[in-house]
Amino acid sequence: MKKTIDPIRFEVIRNAFTEATEEMSAALKRSAFSTNIKTRCDFSCSFFDYNLRPIAQAFGQPNHLGSMVQTVRYGVTQYGMDNIKEGDGIMTNHPYFGGVHLNDISLISPVVYQGKTMGYVANLAHHVDVGGGAPASIGAFKEVYQEGVIIPAVKFMKNWKVVDDVFNLILAQVRAKRETSGDFRAQIAANATGIRRVTDLLNMYGADEMDYYMNAIVDYTDERTGQEFAKFPHGVYEAEGYIDNDGYTDKPVLLKVMVTINADGIICDFTGSDPQRKAPVNATYAMTYSAVAFVLKCLIDSDVPTNQGFYKHIKLIAPEGSVVNATMPYAVVGGWETQVRLIEVILKAFSLVVPEQVPAGTKGMMAQVGSGGMDPRKKEFYCFYEAIGGGFGGRIRSDGPDAVGVHGQNTQNAPVEETEQNYPLRIVRYELINDSGGAGKHRGGMGIRRDYELVDHDASMTIMSDRDHWGPWGLFGGEAGEKAYYLLNPGENEKRLGSKLTVDLQSGSRLSFQTPGGGGYGSPLDRDPEQVLEDVRSGKVSKKYAKSSYKVVLNAQGTAVNIDATNKLRQESRGGK
Repeated sequence: MKKTIDPIRFEVIRNAFTEATEEMSAALKRSAFSTNIKTRCDFSCSFFDYNLRPIAQAFGQPNHLGSMVQTVRYGVTQYGMDNIKEGDGIMTNHPYFGGVHLNDISLISPVVYQGKTMGYVANLAHHVDVGGGAPASIGAFKEVYQEGVIIPAVKFMKNWKVVDDVFNLILAQVRAKRETSGDFRAQIAANATGIRRVTDLLNMYGADEMDYYMNAIVDYTDERTGQEFAKFPHGVYEAEGYIDNDGYTDKPVLLKVMVTINADGIICDFTGSDPQRKAPVNATYAMTYSAVAFVLKCLIDSDVPTNQGFYKHIKLIAPEGSVVNATMPYAVVGGWETQVRLIEVILKAFSLVVPEQVPAGTKGMMAQVGSGGMDPRKKEFYCFYEAIGGGFGGRIRSDGPDAVGVHGQNTQNAPVEETEQNYPLRIVRYELINDSGGAGKHRGGMGIRRDYELVDHDASMTIMSDRDHWGPWGLFGGEAGEKAYYLLNPGENEKRLGSKLTVDLQSGSRLSFQTPGGGGYGSPLDRDPEQVLEDVRSGKVSKKYAKSSYKVVLNAQGTAVNIDATNKLRQESRGGK
């Protein structure tokens, strides 16, 4: 006789697993050394069962969580389940076997209960330096071997202790040894926390009960996901977009998707996307997988859990040797830039399916900046890294948010005070960029300007970004957002820089990083003139922009709408209708 599921116990256990991963996140965040992890929260934590099915994930980086499904499976199977004992920890960042770019290093540890492996806790953290040809390890190179240390599945911990030979070998490849070492130990602390919490659950309910309810959680999610997918209208929907350039040529990188929705589910086919480039813009299979997972999760009921029951529905075709599924030894450090743009392309296709759920174009990139040199205060080599926010696209019912991480990028902007305290950098300008959001019935969000100055030292600075040719697209009549700008020593003698490069700078040099605004949603002529006036009052839109894009005329003081002049101008813009 089939066992009856107790709905209360089901919810208690399901949420307890999630809370275990959330507590892992808290331990990692509080133990980390680098601003990128402890403050920007560039990490993720999860729990897998003994069949390597994802069971629970913390509210971390959605991009990571999709890729971890591939990474954990590779790490455990490659090293061998039978070779992983209690107290062990397997580490990997291999980009072509379930991984992403080299900065993202995963640590996987078994949960052993009464001599039996019941599952695995895992965390992935973006390290500020993993070696390679540029500080912060995000340089624009042609081969992965130039990007940093490649870590296959190796035993980083044995019997609860760090394997010193492996640790020392990795640290020998990196510049910022103190921060990197501290962040590695924070990952260990996170997994130790997860093991304790899952073990507590096993002690409370027993192995058989936990096994039964893990299966029930997956089955429930499987059913819910299928029900959600069945709501989408059947058909074939196509879209394309571009990465502005690859870092070595000005030739745009084509991204294409064909979304097929039928009784069997949803398939995302990326055939027709450009071949991989000898440049840093290639995405790995795991990156593309996470892009598809992110979009589909966004378009279904938010109450559907994220575990194997959801991921089993992810179907994609990503041709090997293309920019969406790179092979050795093509560079992948900028693959996250491509992955975020890929999310936008998939969403563009879904704008034909569920237009009410899809925003206009966003910043559409990670917008990464890194620097490194000798810290004159601490007399040690430092590496600094962050991914800067930008404008989100307008939505069907609201304007796009200003200055945010977008599409799977759940990180925060590094605080000015913390940056200046921990690194020999000065943030001399940090502000929203007016007129950067694309005009529309619902305006795109504003981009960010962030200017860095090197203090009392020479250093290398890297830009790994995009959108300096074309701004984020508008949707359903909305206008495009303002493009990105990268400037060396902004002012009278400023120099325009590309979006993917490393430059050696002298003390006192300044780098201005200006991210795009989001695209507008719907016709700007449909925006309430009083909303435009409020945007002008708040400094988000200039008086000139209000007239040119929204066809809203204000009085000389910019304090009120000239209704007659506005109506006349809008009528003329509509062709007299």
